[in-house]
Amino acid sequence: MLCARCQHFAAAQGGTLCAQCAVAEAPPAPAFAGAPGAWLRSPIGLGRAAAAVLGLVIAADLFAAWADVVMLDVSGDIADIADGGFRAYGADIGRRSEDADSLYAAAGVVQAAVLLTSVVVFLCWFHRVRVNAEVFNPFGHRMKRGWAIGGWFTPVVNLWFPRRIALDIWDASSPWSVPRSHGLINAWWTLWLVSLFADRLASSRDKGAETAQEAYDAAGTMLFADALDIVAAALAILVVLRLTRMQHQKALAGPVPATV
Repeated sequence: MLCARCQHFAAAQGGTLCAQCAVAEAPPAPAFAGAPGAWLRSPIGLGRAAAAVLGLVIAADLFAAWADVVMLDVSGDIADIADGGFRAYGADIGRRSEDADSLYAAAGVVQAAVLLTSVVVFLCWFHRVRVNAEVFNPFGHRMKRGWAIGGWFTPVVNLWFPRRIALDIWDASSPWSVPRSHGLINAWWTLWLVSLFADRLASSRDKGAETAQEAYDAAGTMLFADALDIVAAALAILVVLRLTRMQHQKALAGPVPATV
């Protein structure tokens, strides 16, 4: 029978190791015994990158909110003229309307570019902490590892699968025998869903706007959606930073104490 360790020399009679491996120092046991294919990797670099791109999301939303205010101002004036206001439609209103349209379009492009970047970086971080959580607790996860990515893109289930995965990660990453409250994750997820539906409503109104009053209403809804997204992104930054810190501290603390 070959040696169970090196798989090269024959094992000593009555044993499982060869003579060389029997006298060699045994390799140290891993700090954590995770699920197959899961190993502990530092989330700090990706966590900082994810927090940074979420900060860019906030900056893009602030720019979009400014564009919303400009659009509200000019569309309100045009609606007032259309309703028989005393102010006449002139070159100044036309120029402001064109500038508002250009600013509105530019804000949309910036938001789309920043969103794409933030999705890639955030999902890389999310998958990293999901694998780490499986190392901390191989049996505390209701969803398979692949859903950490696929759950965000699957229709209907993307309304709750990512939250469920995040909660499992949060619980597995909490200090031994000291579970952390889910309040932060629940607040982030609720605000994110509300901002998502508000943005879709605003986009629908904007595409269907045919009058100045309809454009004014659409801009108001878009301003509300952008404000919600700013708050949701700020909460997402807190989730990323706190969960990253929790995993780092738990890794430094080592495996579960014998008294737990």
